[in-house]
Amino acid sequence: MQKILMIKYAELNTKKDNIGMFLRTLKQNIEEKTKDMATIQFDKGRMFLKTTEENFSFVLKTLKKTFGIHEIEIGYEIEDTKMENIENVLKEIALEKDFKTFKVETKRSDKSYPLKSPEISRHLGGILLKNKENTMVDVHEPEITFYVEIRKDHAYIYSEKEKGLGGYPVGTLGKGLLMLSGGIDSPVAGFLSMKRGVKIEAIYFESPPHTSVEAKNKVESLVQILSEYSNSIKLHVIPFTKIQEEIYKNIPHEYLITIMRRMMYRIAERVAYKNHCKILINGESIGQVASQTLASMVAINKVVSLPVIRPVACFDKLEIISLAKKIGTYETSILPYEDCCTIFVPDHPVIHPDVEKCEEYEKLIPYEELIKEAVLNEEIVTNQIKKEFEDYL
Repeated sequence: MQKILMIKYAELNTKKDNIGMFLRTLKQNIEEKTKDMATIQFDKGRMFLKTTEENFSFVLKTLKKTFGIHEIEIGYEIEDTKMENIENVLKEIALEKDFKTFKVETKRSDKSYPLKSPEISRHLGGILLKNKENTMVDVHEPEITFYVEIRKDHAYIYSEKEKGLGGYPVGTLGKGLLMLSGGIDSPVAGFLSMKRGVKIEAIYFESPPHTSVEAKNKVESLVQILSEYSNSIKLHVIPFTKIQEEIYKNIPHEYLITIMRRMMYRIAERVAYKNHCKILINGESIGQVASQTLASMVAINKVVSLPVIRPVACFDKLEIISLAKKIGTYETSILPYEDCCTIFVPDHPVIHPDVEKCEEYEKLIPYEELIKEAVLNEEIVTNQIKKEFEDYL
């Protein structure tokens, strides 16, 4: 018998004629993340991974951080589907486990097999009762369930399952540009976008000396964490000091944040077009701060034509924090280093900005020239090494 990891797809099964593309992308994503540590085969029902005992733990951990997987089953492959072979493997597995009650569930996709699924379950249950002392069958609330799948050429037995992330494989729905601030919300927005199959690049606005090197390093660490759920993520670092200082010197202070966000959106859209991103993504949550009221969103959105996706728009802060902790970004996000969005914040920012006023105030600064300069001087950080793989090495 061969120890094996079996993947269930769940939502991907709804794709019908397009499922092949989704499954090929899932396979490619896993291969890139596991660095050829596993051999992979798949059909429309399952994906099967084989690896060495030495690499098994790492491959399993990687699958648990890969989108497109509903469930991971840890089991054994039996090359010969004769009942005697299935019995022997089941006994070997069961004798290593501690339980008092059990049941056997069988799925028989090979309809030519001489026994039907209920008959196989009853037969194998009887074998366990004879060979495992002090046990009994409980079909309603068993301590352990042994799952048996019989296919044309192979049989599989498993009793352990791990929950996957669900969603679609990253890259199946195109690419988006994540506006990554370094706070709690935007990494969560990036995670949720990837869950829907969007491959992301990230953009970060730095404003030295007003923002520190530590703030930039913090964002790079967040990209590393997010890359564990994808593959490497390209980070675009935009010098924003000149634009921010011009805004601060020339724009009425209640409009500082609104104008600053409009400039960021303009830059993000240009970087997105240049890198073939179909959408902008950010961590805005309705009403959380002055720039995230509906009126502010309308005024800020006016400067771009690309769709802006806000995955956490209807989450409250506690929900966002909970998800940030779950995906591993929270502790990095709360490090006390200020970013562009938290410096020069006025005492009373406008919460219902007027678009005409925004356009009038923007005439006070040479923003087109400044934006071109900022985009030309971007720094690109690539090849983010996933912490998990780095630790493994």
